[in-house]
Amino acid sequence: MSLLSGHEEKITDLAPAGFYIALRVGFSFPSEELNRLPETWIEFYTRSGFVVDDPMMKWVYANEGTTRWSDIDAPDPRNVLGAAVEYGLCFGVLVSFVEEGGSGKRSYGNFTRSDRQFTDEEVQSLHDLVRQMHVASGQQLALTAAEIQALSLQSQGLRLKQIAAELDISISAVKARLTNAKRKLGAQTPSQAASIAKSRGIL
Repeated sequence: MSLLSGHEEKITDLAPAGFYIALRVGFSFPSEELNRLPETWIEFYTRSGFVVDDPMMKWVYANEGTTRWSDIDAPDPRNVLGAAVEYGLCFGVLVSFVEEGGSGKRSYGNFTRSDRQFTDEEVQSLHDLVRQMHVASGQQLALTAAEIQALSLQSQGLRLKQIAAELDISISAVKARLTNAKRKLGAQTPSQAASIAKSRGIL
């Protein structure tokens, strides 16, 4: 189970109209994301190319902390916030979190309701959830040097026996390192783990 899906029920209770969460965004892609915004809104947003002019995205990348949509002071030349209301996304909260002294990667969330404004307590709860998932995601992705070494050799096409000989360890130890790397990266196979690790700059 992913970190995000493990919190989905609680987040849905807080943001019943839909939400989007991205964890540890690198150059352009998050390590994990969960999009529970209405499909009709996602399709319209994408077709309209709103991301370039979206004041919510501008706020997320320029700030840390939380804000209600109603408090965003960034220009909205294409009326993205107004269009969202037409899809039942009437009230929203943004959370943007960058771990102090960490990798500099940002996690953020966009949470919506159709019925009322978010309370201060709900805003704080959403911030705490994003922070917890950001930190847990970093711990989950922290491969040990031994795991990276085994994964690197495996990605070069070496078999378990060859890796064991190269590292002067048992085959079972190689298997354990590769299994741990797969689990931390959310991969099904060692080759998939190596591919994910390369895409994230780990290898």
